[in-house]
Amino acid sequence: MVKKIRRRCETFYACEECRLAYREKYWAEKCWEFCSKHHSCSLEIAEHALSINDD
Repeated sequence: MVKKIRRRCETFYACEECRLAYREKYWAEKCWEFCSKHHSCSLEIAEHALSINDD
């Protein structure tokens, strides 16, 4: 599943498996699909991730 996160008037989407966040829901969904199936992250997908502080 993908979690919607609001920070400083911006919306991000996070993979609930590995908790990496993305601006585009598309990448978060691709990340979740990969993580769920392989129980690890794809470097090709993760390179689109952002660094946000999850309080």
